[in-house]
Amino acid sequence: MNRPLVVLRCDGGGTYGVGHVMRQLALADELRARGVSVQVWGTLTDTPWLVDLLADRQLAVRSVPADPRALRDAALDAGASALVLDGYHLDPTTGATLRAADLPVLAMVDYSFGTEQDADLYVDQNLGAQPHSPRALAGIQYALFRDDVLALRRNTASPAAPSAAHRVLAVFGGTDPYAAAPVVVPALMDTALPLRITAVAARAEIASALRSLPVRDGQELRVVPSTPQLAALAADSDLVVSASGSSVWEFLCLGIPTALVCVVDNQQAGYDEAVRREVVAGLGHLDSFDRAAAATTLRSLLDQTDRRTALAARGQQLVDGRGRQRVADALLSLI
Repeated sequence: MNRPLVVLRCDGGGTYGVGHVMRQLALADELRARGVSVQVWGTLTDTPWLVDLLADRQLAVRSVPADPRALRDAALDAGASALVLDGYHLDPTTGATLRAADLPVLAMVDYSFGTEQDADLYVDQNLGAQPHSPRALAGIQYALFRDDVLALRRNTASPAAPSAAHRVLAVFGGTDPYAAAPVVVPALMDTALPLRITAVAARAEIASALRSLPVRDGQELRVVPSTPQLAALAADSDLVVSASGSSVWEFLCLGIPTALVCVVDNQQAGYDEAVRREVVAGLGHLDSFDRAAAATTLRSLLDQTDRRTALAARGQQLVDGRGRQRVADALLSLI
C-alpha cells in the first residue's frame, strides 16, 4: 500500500517572511515521523539558509504555478492525498478548486488573515484565536514546533544563573522586511546595562546599519546572518527581543523571556493578546516606536530576574509542545 502524500503549499523570503515555511516544517516533522510522505511546493526567495534547512531534512522545494487549476492538476498528477495551504497571498479560490477535485484541504489562518480560503479544516495556532468555522482548530494549543525547538525546551522552574552581562537575542523575522533591527537594537544599548547582544541581520544593509551603531562600555554587539539555528541562539539567551510573528510562540515554548515589537498589521492581534496575558513585555509598534520608552521597559525587565522568570513561566504554561500532534491527527482523519 502506498504511503499517503501531503503537499505543503507555502512560500518564503521577501515580504512573505519565513514563518509560513518554518511552521510547515514542524508539521512535516510530525507527518514524516508517522510514515507520511511530504512535499513542499512553493518559492523561496533570497533565503539560502532556508533552502539548506529543507535540504537537511531531504525536502526539496517544487515550484508550482499560482493558478489554482494548475495547482490542482499538479496535485492530482502527483497523487496527493491532501494539501496544506499556508499563505494569505494565495488565490482565495485555491481551496475550493482543490476540494472540487476531491482533494482534502487544510488552510492555515492567522486570526482574520487567510480565512477567505475554502477548506475542510482550518488551523489558527495563535494565542487567543477563536474558531471562525465549525471546522477550525484555534488556539495556541495547536501551535506547530519543529523538532529542534522541542529539543531545547527549558525548565522554567530552574532558571539559569544570571550572568555578569545579560545575553540578549534581537531578531525581527527571517527576512526583516521592514528593517526593524536597526530601529530597536539602539533601545537595548540605551539601557546602559552590561549586555552581550546577538542581533540577527537578515540582509547586508541591515548588518551594515547594525555594525555602525555606537556600543557603550560593557556592551558587546555581535551581528549574525539569518540562521536555521535560531532556537539554539534563543535558548542561550536571558532575553529575546523580537517582532511579533509566529516565532514568538517558539520562544514561549522554549521558556525564554521575550519582549515584542509589533512590526506589521497582521502581527497586531497576536501582540495585543500576548501583552494582555502578560506572557511577554510590549515595546510598541514599529511605525511609532518610542526608543526612550522601550529602553525604560527593557532596563526594568533586565534588572528584574524574577519578572523575566515569571514571564517565561506563564508563557510556557500555555504551550505544551503537542500542537503538531493534534493538527496531524485532524489532517490525517481527512485522508
